[in-house]
Amino acid sequence: MSENEIIDGGLEVLRYPNPALKKKSEPVEVFDDGLAKFVENLFAAMRAHDGVGLAAPQVGVLKKVAVVEYDGKSYVLINPKVIDQKGIQEGEEGCLSFPGIYAHVTRPQWVKIEAQDVTGAAHTYEGEGYTARAFLHEMDHLNGKVFIDYLSNLKRTAIKKKLAKNTGGHF
Repeated sequence: MSENEIIDGGLEVLRYPNPALKKKSEPVEVFDDGLAKFVENLFAAMRAHDGVGLAAPQVGVLKKVAVVEYDGKSYVLINPKVIDQKGIQEGEEGCLSFPGIYAHVTRPQWVKIEAQDVTGAAHTYEGEGYTARAFLHEMDHLNGKVFIDYLSNLKRTAIKKKLAKNTGGHF
């Protein structure tokens, strides 16, 4: 198994510990056909692995672009910002960049975010429960943060050892 994997949409999903996963993304400034095609490819790559979301840094593109699809709704999140958040929830998270790894993460129960679509138009979305979790998980990727960053040092070390074992020690 390679560190990275090319999946539908022609995009290569980077696997942790690829350094691109820890870098902050730049805002999108050009809204054109190339961006629209990239977003289509992100959705295709996410769906190919039954994911709920995928962010541009996970495919090596350091731009503030993410997609989320949950409960029959699809969201394009370009240059997203959290406007408000409330409550606390704890739930299991996984990530396409951490295949086979799941951990409990504490996040807000409800969020309100603002994001642009592929045309540059602004939209406001509210998410509760799992949708809020998905929005925030993908937005973390845009800021160079991965879900294991929320875990204790002990849990992070255990996950890193498991990943090294799953990749034959090539970590």
